[in-house]
Amino acid sequence: MNVLLVGNGAREHVIAEALARSRPTPNIFAWMKKTRNPGIAALVDRITVSNNYNPLGILDFAKKSSVNLAIIGPEEPLFHGVADAMEDAGIRTVGPRQKPAQLETSKSFTRELMKKYHIPGSPKFKIFKTMNGLEKYLNENMPVVLKPDGLTGGKGVMVQGEHFDTIAEALKICREILKEHRAVVVEKKLLGEEFSLQCFVSGMDVKTMPPVQDHKRRFMYDQGPNTGGMGSYSCANHLLPFLTPNGLAQATEIMRLTVKALTLETGQRYKGVIYGNFMVTADGIKLIEFNARFADPEAMNVLPIMETDFLTVCQAIVDDQLDQLDVKFKSLATVVKYVVPVNYGLPEDQHHAVKSDIIRIDDIGQAKLYYAGVYSDKTGLHLTSSRALAVLGVSPDLYEAEIIADRAADNITGAVDYRTDIGKIAALMEKIEKQCGDIWKN
Repeated sequence: MNVLLVGNGAREHVIAEALARSRPTPNIFAWMKKTRNPGIAALVDRITVSNNYNPLGILDFAKKSSVNLAIIGPEEPLFHGVADAMEDAGIRTVGPRQKPAQLETSKSFTRELMKKYHIPGSPKFKIFKTMNGLEKYLNENMPVVLKPDGLTGGKGVMVQGEHFDTIAEALKICREILKEHRAVVVEKKLLGEEFSLQCFVSGMDVKTMPPVQDHKRRFMYDQGPNTGGMGSYSCANHLLPFLTPNGLAQATEIMRLTVKALTLETGQRYKGVIYGNFMVTADGIKLIEFNARFADPEAMNVLPIMETDFLTVCQAIVDDQLDQLDVKFKSLATVVKYVVPVNYGLPEDQHHAVKSDIIRIDDIGQAKLYYAGVYSDKTGLHLTSSRALAVLGVSPDLYEAEIIADRAADNITGAVDYRTDIGKIAALMEKIEKQCGDIWKN
């Protein structure tokens, strides 16, 4: 089996690791954008580094490598139709075509889909393609969340009370969004605690993975700007401290109904991974957004504890046999912490000259290490402007998993930073009580 992996982040590193654990082990080929990931490079047979995710270029590389199966990691190549090019050429692909990938690439498509097929979990929303009527709607529906209709790298959502306060500020943000995007989706702000639920999908068949909680804010205790994700944790019982079995069942049903609706709406079978960003609220489980691929960092919480052979799952997805597979995960807790440049997520005027600085990895103990936005040369390992490295602690106990991850992150030195609070039980309980205290009381 010759497998092509598209992408070059820590998410793709953990996918490559899962492929390398598969039996029989496939030959792995990688297409990376701009930066050569040292972790992936150590696991694959051949690499191409390009400036883009050009479908024809990737397809040509796949054909020359006699690829039987392609796995697409990030959202950008899905948006550009890489899965369409592969499938049309007869190369089976784990990753949806452009039409079903709209579940991520168009937030308006997702909300309209849920409305049309009566899928529960949506907040009140309205889609605006111009500024007409926006001020009136804001006046009647504050507080709100503003979402660009398109790809933003996980950083485009603006929340009232966190990123803006007044209607005037909201209108200014909407004007900026409409300069670059086809629409802005205005949603009623929800209160509660968020979690991620990832699932393998083949047509209308869904197999869920353990739920994970991600932390997007840059600084300790969820302060500062949103990022691509500073870290995440999962629990050994495959629930979360604030998530009940009933809440997990609600989220799973929303996923199942959406996958069914997606097939009916597009006429194409979804083959790949979907992850939903959900919120536990006083009114039940609500859907914040869907994404058409593994989450980052959440993929690092689930793939290392997966008992079922990963390549077997991928083959079942593309062969429409996922319903015949029992996908299992070990009963272990996990904590991921991202090590990032000290200026990561900060405005340009607060940046320090750290790009290209050398970082050093000392003893990381029992932790696993995943490479993200770094590059290596003869002088060492260097930072870019993105998240640098992720460390993973795994243990039967969340407390111990956090210690493993924290010690490892602390032993990575240079112009870097990380959040020490992620996965710490006391910090989690304080956060959950603040967000969900009223929900529990009700």
